[in-house]
Amino acid sequence: MNQFNLSKTRRTALKLGFGALFLAAGLSACGETPSLSNQDIYEAEQSLDAVFYLVRHAEKELDGDDPALSDAGYARADALAAVLGDVTFAAIYSTDTRRTRETAAPSLAATGLTLKLYDGRALIEFAQSLSEAQGNYLIVGHSNTTPQLAEALGGEGGDPIAEANEYDRLYVLTRTGGVTVTELRRYP
Repeated sequence: MNQFNLSKTRRTALKLGFGALFLAAGLSACGETPSLSNQDIYEAEQSLDAVFYLVRHAEKELDGDDPALSDAGYARADALAAVLGDVTFAAIYSTDTRRTRETAAPSLAATGLTLKLYDGRALIEFAQSLSEAQGNYLIVGHSNTTPQLAEALGGEGGDPIAEANEYDRLYVLTRTGGVTVTELRRYP
């Protein structure tokens, strides 16, 4: 969990374990932060069942039925790999389109994993296949599948992704003890 800057409330909730999320939010609102040891922090981080990192593919060329990434898209895919560089992934998934596979490629190269494909038309089934998953997962999809997959995994989809220009939304769904917490981030 140290690969990103977490809010003070979220850090406190991790220190306490996710069961205390609301307690931590209340304490932080009152200006109180519980004092916990590094062992407490380590145990809370180890109790996480799964973290799903969901992104839409990066910027694509405008031509063709299965377009490649544009130069800006390749740069964004590299930026995603850099942002997630400290994450140890159990698997990296993509739909079977050129733009999603190319978005996942730098992260795959950094990990040595083999890309796993999923069907973007069968999101409920895919989410069910991940219901017992443990570890960290990168999942690359599309503007019309990523929010729906977030919801299928028990998280929040948020507002629809702007098809024309929104390529920087990163969903971080943290599931522990059957509870999924959604954090929306932006990456370069």
